[in-house]
Amino acid sequence: MAKLYIENPSDSNTLKPKTETINFLLNYSKALNVSVYKGHKFESLIN
Repeated sequence: MAKLYIENPSDSNTLKPKTETINFLLNYSKALNVSVYKGHKFESLIN
């Protein structure tokens, strides 16, 4: 099992996301707010 995590994937160079995809994910992560209250996690999007 550990061997699977050590091997380099042969097609890792083919993963080239579009700039729009990267921007969408970055903006989403900036707007996401996770609050913890009495052991419960609350997620909200601030936009």
